[in-house]
Amino acid sequence: MEKAQKIKTYVLLHVLMLIFSLSPVCSKLAGQQPFLSFKFVLFYGLVILLLGIYALLWQQIIKRMPLTTAYANKAVTVVWGMVWGALLFQEDITLQKCIGAAIIVVGVILYAFSDSKSQKRRATDD
Repeated sequence: MEKAQKIKTYVLLHVLMLIFSLSPVCSKLAGQQPFLSFKFVLFYGLVILLLGIYALLWQQIIKRMPLTTAYANKAVTVVWGMVWGALLFQEDITLQKCIGAAIIVVGVILYAFSDSKSQKRRATDD
């Protein structure tokens, strides 16, 4: 895969992870509403819509990159969860949470680089 296409696929993957991370936000908002009220149904409808969009786009992602690489990048949803928690629910971002998020991001980056190196090695072996 050419470099520009690979970058485009990674950007699409991370936009997809952003969309996926909004699903629990809508679920939490629905849980704060009276059962079967309009807002309750609206927020759970958004959960279903977001998960449907995620499922369709996920299939497009795994057509373009190895499943292991795509799945390893799902860990960034933890970082998005922290962001949404702080912005929407006034949750605290502690030092421990930041360290954990940094470990996750570093792990994803390390995996991405190791995966690209192993693909180069396989290409030269063939």
